[in-house]
Amino acid sequence: MPIAFTRWMRFPRSSTSVSFVALALVAIAGFAAVVHTQNDARVVANDNRKPAGTLANGALELKLEIVSASWYPESERGPAIVMQTFAEEGRKPSNPGPLIRVPEGTEIHVSIHNTTKTDAEVHGLRTRPSAEAAPLAVAADATSDVRFRAGAAGTYFYWASTTKAKSIDDRDTAANDTQLFGAFIVDPAGGAPPDRVFVLNLFELEPDPFHDGMGTFTVNGKSWPYTERLTYRVGEHARWRWINVSPAMHPMHLHGSYYDVAGVGDGERDEVYGEANKRAVVTEALDVGHTMAVDWVPGREGRWIFHCHLTPHFGADSQLPRITYPESWGPDYATPPPSAGMDHGSHDAMSEAAGMGGLVMGITVTPGPVAPAKPVATAAPLRRLDLIVKSREHGAGNTATFGYTLREAGRDVPYAGTMASPPIVLTQNQPVEVRIVNRLDRPTAVHWHGIELESYYDGVAGWGGDGRQMTPPVAAGGSFVARFTPPRAGTFIYHTHWHDADQLVKGLYGPLIILPPGEKFAPETEKVVIISIDGPKPRLSPILVNGTSQPEPMILRAGTRYRFRLINITADNPAMTVSLLDGDRGVSWRAIAKDGADLPASQRLSRDAKDQLVSVGETYDFEFTPSQAARLRLDVYRPADKSHVVTNIDVR
Repeated sequence: MPIAFTRWMRFPRSSTSVSFVALALVAIAGFAAVVHTQNDARVVANDNRKPAGTLANGALELKLEIVSASWYPESERGPAIVMQTFAEEGRKPSNPGPLIRVPEGTEIHVSIHNTTKTDAEVHGLRTRPSAEAAPLAVAADATSDVRFRAGAAGTYFYWASTTKAKSIDDRDTAANDTQLFGAFIVDPAGGAPPDRVFVLNLFELEPDPFHDGMGTFTVNGKSWPYTERLTYRVGEHARWRWINVSPAMHPMHLHGSYYDVAGVGDGERDEVYGEANKRAVVTEALDVGHTMAVDWVPGREGRWIFHCHLTPHFGADSQLPRITYPESWGPDYATPPPSAGMDHGSHDAMSEAAGMGGLVMGITVTPGPVAPAKPVATAAPLRRLDLIVKSREHGAGNTATFGYTLREAGRDVPYAGTMASPPIVLTQNQPVEVRIVNRLDRPTAVHWHGIELESYYDGVAGWGGDGRQMTPPVAAGGSFVARFTPPRAGTFIYHTHWHDADQLVKGLYGPLIILPPGEKFAPETEKVVIISIDGPKPRLSPILVNGTSQPEPMILRAGTRYRFRLINITADNPAMTVSLLDGDRGVSWRAIAKDGADLPASQRLSRDAKDQLVSVGETYDFEFTPSQAARLRLDVYRPADKSHVVTNIDVR
């Protein structure tokens, strides 16, 4: 049965109204753009474990083909679409394309035969680093060759276009050449420790006026829940190379523990960090065309996820809807009948349970030779809190209709400000029980973002837990008790992890502050700046700072040291920047922590407080001591629509 993806096409961002007739016509055009005849060739998912070609005597011989084949980003019996992909001669086409992996100094000879009817241009098959060379032209139904020497060790990639795209960012995400790419790894001459290679990509028909950024997002050619499952033992050293060939930034978030960013690259050069310069993070933004080396040693058993934190990229509700065409329509058609029905249902029971799809990897950690992490022994008494999830008549802005109320010892915890939900302030090494009481008319879940805790309490319903129990959703009218002992002080987040595209933008998030033992939270000197949005359009809804688009001015005292805790919990604003400005000049502040973890000494430096990237799911802590009276402003900027939210600061 022929199956294809479809969705609405993009209208100009400036449009303020669209007729339903126009929508229907564009919908039909959209169908035609992606409907293809069936193809006997099937694309296989490439886990990037086996290098392609023949390597002998310091030389690699590799024969590639550009082919059109049926790609199944989900189940092998699920929806398919005919795309152009790479194949090694004599083997099945794959997504990603064949892995090129060689030692430094290898002489590489690649022959590429283009079996399609469209001329192609192949990029990235060249020595690194070097000046950008013209792409290798491969005419339709022709063969071209390229010879070059592998350059510096690092993580790179190659890609091709049959639509004249000049860069990864320039590609049309709706074109059928978006899956023409592959990993290119150059190992040190002495060899490298075992690692895994993962490539992020997407296929996306153009967004429409009512949605933003829907598509099929993949890791090594598959979309959750069909991505590869990873298994490690407690104490085992996992090494990952991540490559982003999609035209979108991806803030990659690990649940339940930290990972080390061991190096970064831009596709041309690769920088490997020494041990002293690795930074521990729970979320790291991976930009378009960039790469990232990751070291991770799991400290406790359980089931975890590693995912992009943009809700359109990991939400099942944001993945492409499906169209099923009856066989009676025949194998070759241009436009399906207008009565074709769209199935917006869940990808399977697991994705429905957590509301997940797309850029998600499932990880199981089993017992190992190293003892699992345990909370630090403390004499601090157990603290009990109630976190009540409920609807609000009036929340932050106009659309934050959900929120949390925090209750301790039978009394609501008061908080100042306009945030939809209160800050939760806990103490390092003090055990806590948080009873989540759900007064909504739908299930929910709460994720303790950045907290090292047991998987069962992490908040991923239908996935988290261990062999004894699986994390349940918090049913409407029900409750769930989360237990953990925060092992470090810092700036974190608590937020929903249930159909985030619906619940997150309606207000289910808040700051989570962990203080060292003996310290009290001082709002006068600790400035929490939580960035969110007011509405369902991730890239166009107004920005909120602490729950409002018009923040109240701050008053600071000269000579006093302040701590700015920056949090981005928007749905889809990965390129958000924050600046602390005196006129047009950034003042000087000192970075001290990222994602709640202290930065390495080499990175705890004073820097210009201008255009600091704070991607989705990231937190940053900066120290700032104003030296004299001044009029400053804290500027939050969203490049997508060039919008600003400004907090005026009066230093006295």
